[in-house]
Amino acid sequence: MSSTSMSIATITRPIAILLAFLFSAAWAQSFEEGMTAYKEGNYETAFEVFQSLAEEGDAFAQFNVGAMYNNGEGVPADDSEVVRWYRAAAEQGHALAQFNLGIMYDNGEGVIQDYSEAVRWYRAAAEQGYAPAQTNLGLNYLLGEGVPESLVTAHMWLNIASANGNRGARDARSDVADLMSRETIDEAQSRARTCMESGYQDCD
Repeated sequence: MSSTSMSIATITRPIAILLAFLFSAAWAQSFEEGMTAYKEGNYETAFEVFQSLAEEGDAFAQFNVGAMYNNGEGVPADDSEVVRWYRAAAEQGHALAQFNLGIMYDNGEGVIQDYSEAVRWYRAAAEQGYAPAQTNLGLNYLLGEGVPESLVTAHMWLNIASANGNRGARDARSDVADLMSRETIDEAQSRARTCMESGYQDCD
């Protein structure tokens, strides 16, 4: 490499880092403006800020836009728009958006009710360690909605959610355990340990 090319590489790298930093700072300032407006009850301004960021592809803003459509804050409540924006954030890995999108499919709000899709999104959030999604996934296995009914798998997910602090899961796990033998409870507990130790990737 020539001395000239080495000089260019040395100059270019810090400039790229600086530009990324400035972009992040600009995003943070805009997002904070939206949050401040929201907390002050100025929902119209908050929505405008979040929508602008959401249209640029920001998952946090997309989630907030969906939540504001859900609550009718700054815009009329609109389930189809809720689903649209939750889906945009969910596809980028936003766990709460994935969970909420699962609820929309579970209840048939803004979409045709589809338990399999609900399970898909609950699982995506559950695999990120989100306890409410783990709870709902356990209940789907308990009821056989969107997945084959399985007390062992239901107990496994409820046990995991309970370990992650979800009190409703703890109570539901106890109810499920009453329907199980000692052997199947042991199996569920073993699977729960494996699942958690794998970072929620080996849970089948």
